[in-house]
Amino acid sequence: MTQGREPSSSPADPQPAGAHAAPGSTAFDAPAPGEAPTAFSDAPSTAVDPREEPTAASLEERLGHADRYDFVDPLDPDRREVEPIDDSGSDDEITEQLRGQGVKIGRGGVTPAVFYPAIGIVVLVTALAMVFPDGTGAVLESIQGWIVRDLGWFYMLTIGILIGFAVFFGVSKYGRIRLGRDGEKPEFGLLSWFAMLFAAGMGIGLVFFGVAEPLTYMTSDPKPGTDGPPSALAEQGLAQTFIHWGLHPWACYAIIGLALAYGIHRRGRPVSIRWALEPLFGERIKGWLGDTVDVIAVLGTLFGVATSLGLGVQQIAAGVQSIGIISEVNNTILVVLVVIITLLATTSVVTGLGAGIKWLSNINLSVAGLLLISLIIMGPTVFLFREMIQAFGLYLANFFQMTFDTAAYTGEEGQTWASSWTIFYWGWWISWAPFVGVFIARISRGRTIREFIAGVLLVPTMVSFVWFSVLGGIAIHRQLTQGDLWHEGGEAIVPEKALFTVLSDLPAGPVLSVVAILLVAIFFITSSDSGSLVVDMLSSGGHPNPPLWSRVVWAFLEGLVAIALLLSNGLTSLQAGSLITALPFSVILLLMAFATLKTLKLDHAMVEEQKLLHRAEAISEHITDSMADRVTGHVNEQFAGEWGEVLDDRIDYRISRTRAGRVDAGRGRTATGEQPAVADPDAARKRGGKPPRKG
Repeated sequence: MTQGREPSSSPADPQPAGAHAAPGSTAFDAPAPGEAPTAFSDAPSTAVDPREEPTAASLEERLGHADRYDFVDPLDPDRREVEPIDDSGSDDEITEQLRGQGVKIGRGGVTPAVFYPAIGIVVLVTALAMVFPDGTGAVLESIQGWIVRDLGWFYMLTIGILIGFAVFFGVSKYGRIRLGRDGEKPEFGLLSWFAMLFAAGMGIGLVFFGVAEPLTYMTSDPKPGTDGPPSALAEQGLAQTFIHWGLHPWACYAIIGLALAYGIHRRGRPVSIRWALEPLFGERIKGWLGDTVDVIAVLGTLFGVATSLGLGVQQIAAGVQSIGIISEVNNTILVVLVVIITLLATTSVVTGLGAGIKWLSNINLSVAGLLLISLIIMGPTVFLFREMIQAFGLYLANFFQMTFDTAAYTGEEGQTWASSWTIFYWGWWISWAPFVGVFIARISRGRTIREFIAGVLLVPTMVSFVWFSVLGGIAIHRQLTQGDLWHEGGEAIVPEKALFTVLSDLPAGPVLSVVAILLVAIFFITSSDSGSLVVDMLSSGGHPNPPLWSRVVWAFLEGLVAIALLLSNGLTSLQAGSLITALPFSVILLLMAFATLKTLKLDHAMVEEQKLLHRAEAISEHITDSMADRVTGHVNEQFAGEWGEVLDDRIDYRISRTRAGRVDAGRGRTATGEQPAVADPDAARKRGGKPPRKG
């Protein structure tokens, strides 16, 4: 019978660990004398001291990495690749990208269902206005009267709602959402971005109404319901001007700009108004519904720009008359000026965006800044700053009352005043919204929604406040001190002439008048150039580099519409045209606000869900790793402190007997021929074990 395997040495004379181990056998090597046990392995221990607490930095680091977010289109989760249309690609590549998103591009690079209906409507209205100017003017005025009488409240409410949405988007939890990929840096630096917003905030209207509007509210046409001495009317009039040119118009632009910027930079959609309504209408926006939205946007932009061009050409003519170049202003002069400046704008179109609009915009800003600084220095400087601060306080105090003033208690007089001023402005701003919205959306990539709203609402608003405080303030000061700009019972203030009348009384008046004429002309050119670009993009399915031929067509049509409106009763028709085209687009703006809210809710929910899951995984991994380290360290400590001495000798015995060699079953000897050692039963008992069983 086989002999039992006995220890090769007694505890009093232990053998070095592994002395009898076969080469490469390390799985159960015992530690050398005085060494700590190594959990049955000679590999370095990675256990953490169980008495050490998990470090907070480790958990914070895990949670920091857990805030990552892989963007998924909230409206189309299966659409993983979200890449904006590549502006630098070839026309064929961009066209294929557009078609891949459902845009129907036809021959010539335009969208037939948008381009041709819009062209047809514009040509029809223009032809009717030129052939039947008096009849067209009467029809426009009749429609305007109906809108003001029956729907004026709707315009007032719409603007108020848009302001509420804009402020909410900026201060809410959605303000952290980035218009682009998460972590993406803004495309333009902060100062450059502010400068471009400033450029967007400047326009022909600021020059046209800069002097006339505050002066009119003080003198010939104060708002019904306001009364008091001229100084009180002046203060109230400047505050009312702030309402017309401050947060209210820019809330319209902020809503459409945000909707477009989110779609373009975050969801990779084309530059087209229809996509802002996709959250509400889904796939239907790719069909006739989307085409209708884009046609309305094209018409609104075209008539809005044409209104500005009509105002601008009237002021240029008045300026040329004021410096003695022409003796009187008539329709022939106005038409000639429109044709000349439209040709200049078309030249800018042909030279391209970079060489045309860029340089004209830079010149524009420089000239506007030069004129403003000159007027501050040459005018009553201290009075200008004092009246600006005082009017701003009145503006804040009466903000809500003036926002929702529907002239309910001022009768026909109040309705007439509103149609000429407040409601006209709301219609003008809404019709301009696609143009300005596309511009600010394209330059805002990488901004958070909070940055976008703050910049769009505050920067142009403050520019407008300063502008009207300076130009209007000079006129108000002159009227209060000299009283020669308007006399009681005199004719109404003529907006296009008021600026040059005020400039003529300042040092270097003729030079400043020339600068003002140049400023209006450049505004005219840049408005026509930029307007034709936006209209062309909308009628080309959102192509960032639309066909040159169609852009030239739109530039000419803008000039023709301006001529047609001027021939159909001048300023009144211009105001009516803006108000009418703004009516359908005001509904679209409201739908955009709700659509954007829906999209941001989905986006935020998906972001928070992913982050929550990642944080849960990070915490779970941290707890698992910490507990594993604690348990391993605790086991090693207990093993070394309580069981080490008892088990070490037994392990030594088993290992030494196993590695000493095989026992010859037939002769009772080891493979080396030596007699097996006999264990001491008493020694085994002393160690707490049993004596080896005899064979």
